[in-house]
Amino acid sequence: MERSHAAIALPEMDLKEEYARFLKRKFLVLVAALLGIVALAGVAVTLGSAHITPFQVYSCILARFFPDYFQTTDFLDTIVWKLRLHRVILAIFAGMGLAIAGAAMQGILKNPLASPFTLGIASAASFGASLAIILGAGFIGGEYLIVGNAFIFTIMASLAVYGLAKYRGISPETMVLAGIAIMYLFSAMTSFLQYVGHAEQVHEVVFWMMGSLGRSSWDKVGIIALVTVLCSLILMRLSWDINTLGAGDETAKSLGVNVELVRVSGMMLAALITASVICFTGTIGFIGLVAPHITRMVVSGDHRFLLPASGLFGALLLLGADTVARTIMAPVILPVGIMTAFMGVPFFLYLFMKRRKAFW
Repeated sequence: MERSHAAIALPEMDLKEEYARFLKRKFLVLVAALLGIVALAGVAVTLGSAHITPFQVYSCILARFFPDYFQTTDFLDTIVWKLRLHRVILAIFAGMGLAIAGAAMQGILKNPLASPFTLGIASAASFGASLAIILGAGFIGGEYLIVGNAFIFTIMASLAVYGLAKYRGISPETMVLAGIAIMYLFSAMTSFLQYVGHAEQVHEVVFWMMGSLGRSSWDKVGIIALVTVLCSLILMRLSWDINTLGAGDETAKSLGVNVELVRVSGMMLAALITASVICFTGTIGFIGLVAPHITRMVVSGDHRFLLPASGLFGALLLLGADTVARTIMAPVILPVGIMTAFMGVPFFLYLFMKRRKAFW
């Protein structure tokens, strides 16, 4: 009997040790990504006509919170806090939000091609912005005309996808097909507006659709950060249920998961994050599609770790793309949406070709 108890206890200890190593690896990946963001952010703030060092950047930031231990100057405060830092923080939270939204959509729909931009959300935002730029029509007037239109039409597209899928039964297939239909509808309407618009208006629409962080401000950073953090926390609470959806709807239902509620609420949260980002930045593609795949190759498909890790990798990707966009043709600043594709596609293809076993 003593031998049998010992034989049983040994595998249990091995499993606990293996799980501890599993958690440690995931934790190290998260810490490494976070440190990479902090380091890259310090470098990004130094870029510009006025030269400053990363050490001065970190000292200026810390002096705002710990004035007794760190010193700064009025010149540094102006450069860092008023001119450059809000763009860097916007890149971090925008990349984080788009990547988390993409990871949630891919898990909920069990589709590796799902992203905020393949389900019609970005097309709806582009139409809303085009409507404001070309016709001057919108739901909110003044300086928030374009932003308000992009946000509202994004939410409308999400509700339309839900309504069409609800009519045929909520399932991954119906939601993807409904998203594709909505995408083509809004793309056609955007093309029509570009056709009837003046050259200057069309140019502005095209520039908006390329995506840019040049319109950043602390107010926009606060809104995007608040929505992204709150919605991400709720998605994290749904991570176990999203994991269960991967085994199939019937299995998830047998385990007590409300499949339709999880699918709809997760999609709406992802759409809300996306809407809050792209209404201020324009359509920045690629991040929501590829960042979750890159993360999945590193930390596996467990959404408890995949969602936060995707957010960090997305922030790192978008911040890196914006940093390159600001320097590669300086003083000309390229739209960051162009750089995300130029930088991300080769990197993603490299990882895809090197990966010998299935990762989805």
